[in-house]
Amino acid sequence: MRDNDSATATATIAVRTPATAGPDTPAADTPTADTPTGGAPAAAAPTARGTLVGRGALLAALGVASFSLTFPGTAWALEGMGPWTVVMLRSVLAAVLAVGALTVLRVRLPERRHWLGLAVVAGGVVLGFPLLTTLALQTSTTSHAAVVVGLLPLTTAACSALRTGVRPSRTFWGASLVGAAVVIGFAVQQSGGAPGRGDLLLFAALLVCAAGYTEGGRLARHMPGWQVIGWALVLALPVTVAGAAVALSSEPLQLTVHSVSGLLWLAFGSQFLGLVVWYRGMAAIGIHKASQLQLAQPLLTLVWSVLLLGERLPPAAPVAALAVLGCIVVTQRARG
Repeated sequence: MRDNDSATATATIAVRTPATAGPDTPAADTPTADTPTGGAPAAAAPTARGTLVGRGALLAALGVASFSLTFPGTAWALEGMGPWTVVMLRSVLAAVLAVGALTVLRVRLPERRHWLGLAVVAGGVVLGFPLLTTLALQTSTTSHAAVVVGLLPLTTAACSALRTGVRPSRTFWGASLVGAAVVIGFAVQQSGGAPGRGDLLLFAALLVCAAGYTEGGRLARHMPGWQVIGWALVLALPVTVAGAAVALSSEPLQLTVHSVSGLLWLAFGSQFLGLVVWYRGMAAIGIHKASQLQLAQPLLTLVWSVLLLGERLPPAAPVAALAVLGCIVVTQRARG
């Protein structure tokens, strides 16, 4: 749980420009904000970069806070709707918002080279993760799912390493394997000796979401983050519209305060706005640093499961969540 504008903090190289430069180009020998000489202007560059990083961290944190409410929102929506109805309607409603924004702002179609990446985002974040986790929550509690999906920063980091060709250290992989073992052990213990159907769905959700996060973070360096998720929603629209029509005709529908509130949050909070600020934050501070902020997500979800759903946490849940958090901290230090 868990779907941002491009704001990469790349340093500008000061160049000597001819006298005929345009009105927006610095005159010859004029120091820019990133020029190492020139007194006060040079000092402004670290400040500007620091502000950019701070803003990116805040946006990524808002995304994490939004995602932490995804499972409780799903549990509420399932009180009055079937799982396929929830998944398809949340994507259709989010796509309506995305299409409106793209149309009003007259955004051009993405370059052809970006469509494959957008298809990965659509398959992982718009369709795969919501569907798999919603189906899992029919048999798993939100607290149980939160602990399992707490492994997402590790799977995202591993996916990012494979995508970029970076080779993490043995410490990174060792901590990742320990974290995976903790989650698998928790799932087996809670399921009575073997991972249940819900656990298998959650593990699959981790993989597709990690791929969507990684590709979305990469694309957010080339286009605004809200456009990344916006075009992914548009790309999935033929599937989600057809799926919504079939689901509404075959699954029961009961509109209650909880079911409607949960659906609206999933559509506008988790599926669109949350991913907008998340991808923008990742573009500004990088996937590596953004994943550090995601450490708080499973713990926040555990809190929401108690406050909003009245669930009673098994003693192993917070222990496993903290153990996974510790493993993720080790991986972040090993990579950075």
